[in-house]
Amino acid sequence: MSDQPFAVLVVCVGNVCRSPLAERLLQRDLESTLPSGDRPEVSSAGLRALVGEPMNELAARELVRLGGDPAGFAARQVTPTMLDDADLVLTATKQLRSRMLEEAPRALKRTFTIRELSSIVSADDFWHLPPHGLRDLVQRAASLRGSAAPAAYDVTDPIGRSPAVHREVAEVLDEACRTIARAVAQATFVTP
Repeated sequence: MSDQPFAVLVVCVGNVCRSPLAERLLQRDLESTLPSGDRPEVSSAGLRALVGEPMNELAARELVRLGGDPAGFAARQVTPTMLDDADLVLTATKQLRSRMLEEAPRALKRTFTIRELSSIVSADDFWHLPPHGLRDLVQRAASLRGSAAPAAYDVTDPIGRSPAVHREVAEVLDEACRTIARAVAQATFVTP
């Protein structure tokens, strides 16, 4: 068992809309389901990050509406080291997933689109044999990747789009983050 906390990295393009929204929503959900010592560390980064920028105003508004807090967020550029250090990498799109794997090929079995992982862990088959811990959850999800059939793998990029598009993206991410957080909580409390 590693002394390092389980690390989740969420990646989008600019790191000002989708990935920070998912980061903070996942943190919100984990805070409500797990004691602080059991919570994974959640962060985000961007492939072409607007380094140092706060969350996009419309994304931040949606985050607040959903009970999250955008305070203190600053965009950062994803690096191969971040990808190597993450126990779970969640991307906004399949194309971003492919790009992350070009940067860190060893991350294959722990890199998913956020909607893909949500679909996998919400399937009844996933829970026939409950995972024993978070690393087992990721391993099991990787082994079931081919059986995932999300309605869509990608989360639309809302940058420069209407408040309605930001709302739709926030709803998609909110549902996916709640599903993933429930799975993380369930896997955290399963004893081998």
